[in-house]
Amino acid sequence: MASFSGFRDRNRQRSIASQLEGALLISSGIFPYFVLVALEAGGLLRASALLLFYPIFWLLNLTHHRTAALHAIIFISTFGIKIQNIKAVAKATLPKFFLEDLRESAFKVFSGCGGKRYVLTCLPRIMAEPFLREYLDVDCVIGTELKAIGRMCSGLVVPTGADRADMGWFQALKAAREDDQLIDVGLAARSNDHSFLLLCKEHYLISPQEDASPLARRDYPKPFIFHDGRLVTRPDPLRLLVVLLWLPFGVFLATTRIVIGIVLPYKLILMFTALNGFRIRVQHLETKQQPDPQSGVGSVTNKGTLYVCNHQTLLDPVVLATGILRRVSAVTYSLSNFSEVISPLPTVRLTRDRLKDRAIIQSMLEHGDLVVCPEGTTCREPYLLRFSPLFAEIAEKIVPVAVRARSSMFYGTTARGFKWLDSPFFLMNPCPWYELTFHEPVAGRPDSNELCYDIANGIQAQLGQTLGFECTNLTRRDKYRMLAGHDGIDPRN
Repeated sequence: MASFSGFRDRNRQRSIASQLEGALLISSGIFPYFVLVALEAGGLLRASALLLFYPIFWLLNLTHHRTAALHAIIFISTFGIKIQNIKAVAKATLPKFFLEDLRESAFKVFSGCGGKRYVLTCLPRIMAEPFLREYLDVDCVIGTELKAIGRMCSGLVVPTGADRADMGWFQALKAAREDDQLIDVGLAARSNDHSFLLLCKEHYLISPQEDASPLARRDYPKPFIFHDGRLVTRPDPLRLLVVLLWLPFGVFLATTRIVIGIVLPYKLILMFTALNGFRIRVQHLETKQQPDPQSGVGSVTNKGTLYVCNHQTLLDPVVLATGILRRVSAVTYSLSNFSEVISPLPTVRLTRDRLKDRAIIQSMLEHGDLVVCPEGTTCREPYLLRFSPLFAEIAEKIVPVAVRARSSMFYGTTARGFKWLDSPFFLMNPCPWYELTFHEPVAGRPDSNELCYDIANGIQAQLGQTLGFECTNLTRRDKYRMLAGHDGIDPRN
């Protein structure tokens, strides 16, 4: 068998068969992916049970009972969960963690073979297939098949043999071939059984430490824009234990931060948030006209200032108000009743009816300053969604604000989960971080609708340049259709 480092692509039309864990992926561990399914589709108690039984899985693997360990972890993480929910997690949550663990050298070899592509994995096929087909253009995924009872997962495995990384993979790959010809290239982890390589002309083995550099974001096979799930980092056993131990402290910390935001004046909020680990950084780009702290922009007018910012979390308007040390109002497309109750700012829900929304924004500007996020939804990755031009038709004074938020443990946004927990989850992070960059005021209310689009696109480009984000034409509807299977319309509107 040849060394993996000696591979040279001589024919881009060659077929390839590769192992997923330990070959295409740097890590050979599959536990974190089952944790994500258990947590996102089954809940916190199921993820905790998975961690509780981890020593048993480890002992079974240590004593070479890998198939028994796999069946046990599958049962605990999937029993009683709807198949549809597992597929949703596989599509919306798992690709982020697969991409972050994708081995750069193996990906270059894999993508360099333009023939038929096969991937073999111990993971259930429905967990790995969405990522492999969408990002790696895999033709055939060979993995463990889950047994379903109606629309529910039984936690059991269909006895196809694909759950065994020995002769089971050999038989499954042999049956998956369209003809009796050997596959041109085979990639496998050196530490695992690699019987399936007998069906390949050239064999390349990857040791755990060999070429263990992850693929850079700029080299991803396609832009990675939307994903879901609460956990920021890969939940290996130690990190999952830290998260579970942190939860009681996180709940207390989030409650404290919410109370501080509601009770204290803005000048004291900045000081107390810094003391409890919440960092807020505010900077103003050089302006031709210094803003008046009472009216927002230097020109005299009876209307309030419209602050236009990209959308990071539900806390964007609250943090902005703290940064400028005065009360503002906010409009939103969807906000839970709980979020409205704990919000220290007045909020109004838009209806997605252009005439009604126009009247709402005009009315709120008559009474003071207003914050609007024209993207209509959040985006976790360094991309900006399309800006709705409605704000440019109404406001005379527009202040673009570039917003950047960071968290280390929990995401404060979700498309499929409980949206009323978005703000608490962000505030549960040990040291959440916000940065606001205020730009020069821009004049609104042009003479034509075309100029409104130009203003919206110009502000989007301006904020994108400041943040280093890429501008897109994607919308809220695109995000929710991909992550949740619906248009993201709040039924209360």
